[in-house]
Amino acid sequence: MTLYERIADLPLTISASDRTSRRREMVGETTRVTSTFVLLEDEFGAGEDITHEAIDHEALPDTLPFDFAGEYTFDEFSQSLEAVDLFPTKPPEREVSRSYRRWAIESAALDLALKQNDTTLASRFGRERSPVRFVVSTPVPDGDTTRVEEILAVNPTCEFALEPTDGWTTDTFARLTEIDAVRVLDLNGQSDGDGDSQAPNPELYRRVFGTFPDAVMADPVISDDVHDLLAEDSDRLSLGASVHSTANLRDAPFEPDWCSIVPSRFGTVRSLLETIEYCAEQDISMYGGGQCELCVGRGHIQLLASLFYPDGPNEIAPRAYNKPTVKADLRSSPLEPPEDPTGMEWKQLEFE
Repeated sequence: MTLYERIADLPLTISASDRTSRRREMVGETTRVTSTFVLLEDEFGAGEDITHEAIDHEALPDTLPFDFAGEYTFDEFSQSLEAVDLFPTKPPEREVSRSYRRWAIESAALDLALKQNDTTLASRFGRERSPVRFVVSTPVPDGDTTRVEEILAVNPTCEFALEPTDGWTTDTFARLTEIDAVRVLDLNGQSDGDGDSQAPNPELYRRVFGTFPDAVMADPVISDDVHDLLAEDSDRLSLGASVHSTANLRDAPFEPDWCSIVPSRFGTVRSLLETIEYCAEQDISMYGGGQCELCVGRGHIQLLASLFYPDGPNEIAPRAYNKPTVKADLRSSPLEPPEDPTGMEWKQLEFE
């Protein structure tokens, strides 16, 4: 049986639905807004919509215009969403947000179905929940490594996923080399579906690849200027932003040895699980990623990492690492799995 077949027939009953929104100040002087969708019956299931534009969350009325009430199998519920406009009051600012909201509602339904059937993803898939390694994504604005160093002062074993820019100086590279904790470099060269990829800078690419010889290089642009460099380092190239299904891996501009699995990008549970299976079959190493989840979505990405790619450089750090100022208490990697989880939950006390 495929992974999806192991959950597709789970009975699911929904009598009501609700939604709450959260707004938090984040590192980098940004404000993050997400919505949590809740499906209710004798239990509740929750999923998080990480759509990035606040206006798309504000456009939904307090009383949801969706009627999800009914009895289904999980697969029947998923298929029923094909006929539902999840942005009923206005089109989303970015078309990819339709996948984000679809994931929120499907993950809420899966959470509820697992609870109603007194089972877990681990037991359905015949897998163990393992301790999860995580790395921290944090900004290095204009090459300033201050925040990286502040985090290391609290958590000396922390590892990082960073986004190199043209603002990185010789001192930036020297300091990060000395720290020796950078495990992923995101080059932002592949579109997430709305055409917002970053053009390649061949000089920056050469410097990044040469300075960090063991780091995973995520989402490079393939161009004549950097083709030979990428070919020499093909064993550490990763795709992520453009991966929404197995088709994106089959049609990729290069054969990745790594893939960043960001569940919200897939929209459907089926597409997510099919892609995880495809990566395993093709010997593509996986690691988890998120999109600054504020609520249950953070637990969902941690759970999936625990089941399928616990040892990867997972960009799924606890929420405390996203706060504007570095706290005096920060959880260290790995994250230990909860002893008695229910549904899709990954309940942990965080230092917040």
